[in-house]
Amino acid sequence: MAGNLEFVDLQASLKDILGSSYADAVVRARNALVGDNQEEAAVEKVDFFPDSMRNRMHELLLHVGKHVCPPVKESCKGASTNAFVKATDTAKSPMSGYGYFRIGEDGRLFATTKSEHYHAPLGHCFPGYRLVENARALGVPNATHNNTRGYITRILESELVTAAGKTTNKMPGTGGGKIDCVLNLETGSLAVEAALKMILARFYKPQESSPEPIYAGRVPVILVVGDDAGGLQANYHGTTILTQTLRGMWREFREKVEDAGIYKVVAVRPNVIEDVQEAFKRYDGGETKIAGFFHEIIMMNYGARVLTKEFLQETYRLCEKHDVPGVDDGIQSCMWHHDFFMFGEWGIRPSFLAVGKGFPGGEYAASRLLFDSRYDVLPQFGALVTNGQEELASLTYLITMAWAKANRDVTRALGDYYEESLKDLAERYLSLGCAVRGLRHLCGIEFREVEPAVSFAEAMTKAGFDISVQTYKATCPPVALTKLPLIADKPLIDLFIEKMDSALSSVVR
Repeated sequence: MAGNLEFVDLQASLKDILGSSYADAVVRARNALVGDNQEEAAVEKVDFFPDSMRNRMHELLLHVGKHVCPPVKESCKGASTNAFVKATDTAKSPMSGYGYFRIGEDGRLFATTKSEHYHAPLGHCFPGYRLVENARALGVPNATHNNTRGYITRILESELVTAAGKTTNKMPGTGGGKIDCVLNLETGSLAVEAALKMILARFYKPQESSPEPIYAGRVPVILVVGDDAGGLQANYHGTTILTQTLRGMWREFREKVEDAGIYKVVAVRPNVIEDVQEAFKRYDGGETKIAGFFHEIIMMNYGARVLTKEFLQETYRLCEKHDVPGVDDGIQSCMWHHDFFMFGEWGIRPSFLAVGKGFPGGEYAASRLLFDSRYDVLPQFGALVTNGQEELASLTYLITMAWAKANRDVTRALGDYYEESLKDLAERYLSLGCAVRGLRHLCGIEFREVEPAVSFAEAMTKAGFDISVQTYKATCPPVALTKLPLIADKPLIDLFIEKMDSALSSVVR
């Protein structure tokens, strides 16, 4: 075990996060509006993750999987679509949460070892978010318009660009991208689609007054990372129609679009550089042009498959040589890396970076597209949402970033400890074909066959730990997925590994 595994205490006020000039101005504005002096809300030091909370979580570890309070007597079915109703597990629907715990409607205590499906890196009721309530007390409005982007949102834009720039400068990297511009959006789907829009704007005018596109008249070819069979069903870049075509949905629609010469989607197999080289030979010339390369680094929707540094670096070299922007879809992995973003550790320089989910900590829906300003060609209304500039959502980004930065080395050490512990565990169950996929907090256990994987996931759920098994993709081995929150400490990790050992042992028997 290497590195410090104890979290660093952090106390901060709104004045610390946002600066004295702005905080003082907000206090004066509040006084002018209602006459009450709320200066305390601006200067109150908030303990982001106090010992008392950590101690209570350690006490609760003894009760994971048990009924700790009465269940909901009369639940509600709701009125959603058939697909959502069929998938909903009301027993696990949250009644209350605290740290890395949730109590479901059945009254049982669950450990949120998938971070509530990837968007709660700091768990529930993170004390640092009290600063949001302090901002509310000062009357800081959440609702702003695109033409009146608030101070907090503008501060966040600068912080994100600075953080991405530091990541880029850590090593030479390949790809040639630089990140110096930010679009504020609501969801990861819209962030990735915004990148796709800017890429397509190099082939088609967004509106009549737009300048002539550099590649007008040529057919844009979008490269995506597909499955091991060369199909499209491995990636996940959003839920808009255009991004869903990148993952093989709307097949008939996509084929008609391709037949009409509007755009084409081409899959390359994970870590098979020959596929990328062949795609450039075939499509980057004549009537067609490689328009962009879309990828994740850890493909959580494909068994936590990790794209290798060698594969991505060589692909980015080709992209740089042929004037092709790289699009790093970091929606799943952002904030789960000690430098916020993973691309720096891989030595690549994307032209577009989509982030979201983890940064606002589940408090708000808020995504951002960070990108190279050379692609800033869309009109104002080309890629926006009315609520994209929410001030309090931007504040949650800054709070999350402050805690994560203070605990950078600790979370990396804990992630390494979890991955190493998981690999040691898998070694003991080679008879099931167990192997570890993913990286640090984002890890999965691969199985040789579906039935043991399903039995394992069921046993873990019964024990009170969130875990799911991915079995619905034919070309992907069954993988039980986990995603520990950043506040996961050694006691939780040790108990999680212990329960997984018990569950695997029962499967073997």
